Amino acid sequence: MDMLGWVLAVIAAFSIGLAKGGLSMVGTISVPLMALVMSPVQAAGILLPVYIVSDIGGLIAFRRDFDRRVLRTIVPGAVTGIGLGWATAHHVNDAQVGLIVGVIGVTFALNALLRSHVNSTARPPRWGAGTLWGLVSGYTSFVSHSGAAPYQVYAQPLRMSPLTYAGTTTIFFAICNAVKLIPYAMLGQLSAHNLSMAAVLMVPGVLGVFAGLWLVRRMSPRIFYSFITWALMLVSIKLIWDGF
Repeated sequence: MDMLGWVLAVIAAFSIGLAKGGLSMVGTISVPLMALVMSPVQAAGILLPVYIVSDIGGLIAFRRDFDRRVLRTIVPGAVTGIGLGWATAHHVNDAQVGLIVGVIGVTFALNALLRSHVNSTARPPRWGAGTLWGLVSGYTSFVSHSGAAPYQVYAQPLRMSPLTYAGTTTIFFAICNAVKLIPYAMLGQLSAHNLSMAAVLMVPGVLGVFAGLWLVRRMSPRIFYSFITWALMLVSIKLIWDGF
């Protein structure tokens, strides 16, 4: 890659670290950024090891701050979604998937912004909704590491505290990324070339974890949820634009 490519790659890796440090929606921009200078498939392959290493930092940071009930309701669907993504890997149009994810994200963000008084009451974790959104999140996560928007549709109305939300999100996607390793390897996305680039990008990824952790511990719940809602809106608009 040229200098611009490496700058975008470093920003993408740092955004992954920020996501693992608690600012979950930030990481969604990683693949779109790198897709400006390479194919989305190669970008996803390069970034998966960065996600894995950043996951380790996030798991250490949030090892006591997570909700087991939420994970129990959403992880089975996510694993199923990853399997579906693997089974249909050769028939997927990335633009179409991004368009669907973008529409879901914009719809949810608008609902959260326009009806914030309705969403102020926390919902309990539910198996049906968790399985549905877990499946969508797992599938889109497999295709382009863009599972955060469907995940947030389920998780944000639960109104967890910022630390619990960040920890639950980190553990959920750490499980998803670990499951994706085998199909990614079998599809040739973990080539020696991709792994060598990923090794360089792990440094800004780990630094991003600490930056995200520092920020999330200093944000009030109101500012935190406002931030991730607007981040969801902006990223979803970008996905819709790319889809068209």
